[in-house]
Amino acid sequence: MAEVPPSAFSMEDANARFNMGFPALVGFHFLEWEDGRAVLGLQVRPEHLNLGGVIHGGVLATLMNVAGACAGTYCADPARIRKAVTLSMTNTFTGQAGEGLIRAIGTRRAGGSRIYNSTMEVFDQKGQLLAMGEGTFRLRSSSTGPAGEPV
Repeated sequence: MAEVPPSAFSMEDANARFNMGFPALVGFHFLEWEDGRAVLGLQVRPEHLNLGGVIHGGVLATLMNVAGACAGTYCADPARIRKAVTLSMTNTFTGQAGEGLIRAIGTRRAGGSRIYNSTMEVFDQKGQLLAMGEGTFRLRSSSTGPAGEPV
């Protein structure tokens, strides 16, 4: 199979892949995605808030989970995909936000052919840290190679 240049894969492709089920319900979108790094954005809406009027920790954990997993699953071919499952994840919540655009950044730090580790951070629109975490993820059997599997 011929190698596909990285520019062939767009953020529109990434967002289309996640525009279903739970990801669509949460409403995040990809701002950046490359090998080893994923950046998600979420415009905070009233349904993301807890009873205290700030973003619910479960929303932050979801963003960290997706960003950490996607940091290890980039595939440059828009017709193919790589998939991973979360083995473990630890989160620390450090701040609050009740509005604005928040960003979750996942960075792959280490790993082997199937299991990898990522660190994740979530920032508010002013750049203040809202949460940080680390996770261990496992690539699905059909996703171990960089070419992934057909979408």
